[in-house]
Amino acid sequence: MEATFRWTLVTAIAPVAWGTNYYVTREFLPAHHPLYGAAFRALPAGLVLLALCRTLPRGSWWWKALVLGVLNMGGFFALVYVAAQLLPTSLASTVMATSPLAMMLIAWPLLSERPRPTHLLGTVAGLGGVCLMLLSGTARVAPGGVLASAAAMAMSSLGYVLAKRWRCEAGVLASTSWQLVAGGLLLLPLAAVVEGTPPALDAPAALGFGYVTVVATALAFAAWFAGLRHLPASTVGLVGLLNPVTGVLLGTALAGEALTLRQYCGLVLTLAGILLSRPTARKPPPGVPGVSAGASPAKPVTRRSAP
Repeated sequence: MEATFRWTLVTAIAPVAWGTNYYVTREFLPAHHPLYGAAFRALPAGLVLLALCRTLPRGSWWWKALVLGVLNMGGFFALVYVAAQLLPTSLASTVMATSPLAMMLIAWPLLSERPRPTHLLGTVAGLGGVCLMLLSGTARVAPGGVLASAAAMAMSSLGYVLAKRWRCEAGVLASTSWQLVAGGLLLLPLAAVVEGTPPALDAPAALGFGYVTVVATALAFAAWFAGLRHLPASTVGLVGLLNPVTGVLLGTALAGEALTLRQYCGLVLTLAGILLSRPTARKPPPGVPGVSAGASPAKPVTRRSAP
């Protein structure tokens, strides 16, 4: 159980960092350049991780990296960039909070992870809290921003479950770097055709991209995929509810977005959903030590080092 709690904390790094990404994108990065913005976020982060792991894809992982690069990185980053520019920080992050339910439903047929009653209850509580934060009536919602955020949620939910299904023996850093590099390389020529020349970056924008690349991308995705290796997809998705909590708090503290009593209640309900999502310890069968909460009891768990 101690190991499960530790991996839950590691996984939580990702949604907290992603919650800050909405604010940084909205306040510091150039508007109307979602494709270049996504490419500038993905490619440098991927190259940094690739330099650290020094491992190239082999066999089927060449095409798997392309598929996951589009779902988890390229298309996802571009849609999130659009959502961050069109929606207030608190709203942009809360729309993505429907991902736990999507991941849970996708993981059921693809990973044979049957949701537990506590996971379903945690999802209902968390999504209820998100609805309270989203439907506060204090901000005008742009339909295009909501659609972009919802599409990003659907793409990434499928991509995360596929990443868990296609377990990469090369390690978390390697598979994450391949996805980021693939997504960035696919975005660059598309950005050149659609958006023309790259946007000029002033000092705040350059620092913003530096933060988004290192913290909200390289570090966050390494932590997220590490969590997917050690925890059930439903649990990882519910930990992702920290994303809207972070977005609302930043929007209130830094962007001057009003936080109503309804949103305060939503924050409490969302946190309650995260607590309910914590997996309970399972007793391993005799002779099979070290079985994790999300692992099959018929196979011993292979210990891997943290990213």
